[in-house]
Amino acid sequence: MDAMTLPRAGGKASARNGDRHNIQSVDRALLLLETIAEAGGEATLTDLANRTGLNISTCHHLLATLIQRGFAAKVSGRRLYTLGTRIIDLGHACLQVDLPRRAQPYLEAINRNTGETVHLAGLQGDAVITLALREAIHAVRVDTGKVGRQAAPHATSIGKAMLAWLPEHETRRILSRGMKRFTENTITEVPDFLDALRRVRRDGYALDYEEYLPGVVCVGAAIRDQAGTVIGGISASTPRMRATEEHIALMCAEICAATRALSTEFGGAALQAE
Repeated sequence: MDAMTLPRAGGKASARNGDRHNIQSVDRALLLLETIAEAGGEATLTDLANRTGLNISTCHHLLATLIQRGFAAKVSGRRLYTLGTRIIDLGHACLQVDLPRRAQPYLEAINRNTGETVHLAGLQGDAVITLALREAIHAVRVDTGKVGRQAAPHATSIGKAMLAWLPEHETRRILSRGMKRFTENTITEVPDFLDALRRVRRDGYALDYEEYLPGVVCVGAAIRDQAGTVIGGISASTPRMRATEEHIALMCAEICAATRALSTEFGGAALQAE
């Protein structure tokens, strides 16, 4: 929905309706956030007071609380208030809830077309979390983990695919927790890993060629929204015995097509490669 047509849950109308369950301070705080959005993302204190019908002192106190909680911010050197990054965090958390439902048909299609194990992951804070998986339909399959937190995003294709699109300082912070070596192919040095992420951004997908598990090859790509922000990722894993050039190409095509389609559903378009 366009920011200029956001429906208001509160404001003057709710103050007049006499709902005994209405908490005025909460209602007014939400009204301020909606008003900042309707004003194009930034507004002065006077403008907010005029638009909401609240007095300047009330606006100032409510904004101070919203700033403290990260829901609003004050522009340095200017008398402007903007929406805070905490709103983005909550928006992405909401998308994470919806992601498994939206991704289900794509996971099933990749599983059916490649025959391999397919994973869906999301970002929760700094952690890569496996949200869903489909086991391989082949008799010979790989065990690449279950639903839950991934311990080694630096060594997996889905982890690399998602980390590639984070700001570098965030990637470095995640890597500072350690880059454990799992196989002789695991990347354990930050500069080498950042070089690998540049290749991921160039190609639009990540490869894990026995970096996490011996004998296992994986392909992963990220799902991103209209701002290019990572929402999640999808990967497929195959035993080395099936990892022919043709089969890896098929996995790449299926993964990239699915992540592009899901990115489009979340407002993104043609975001998979630089």
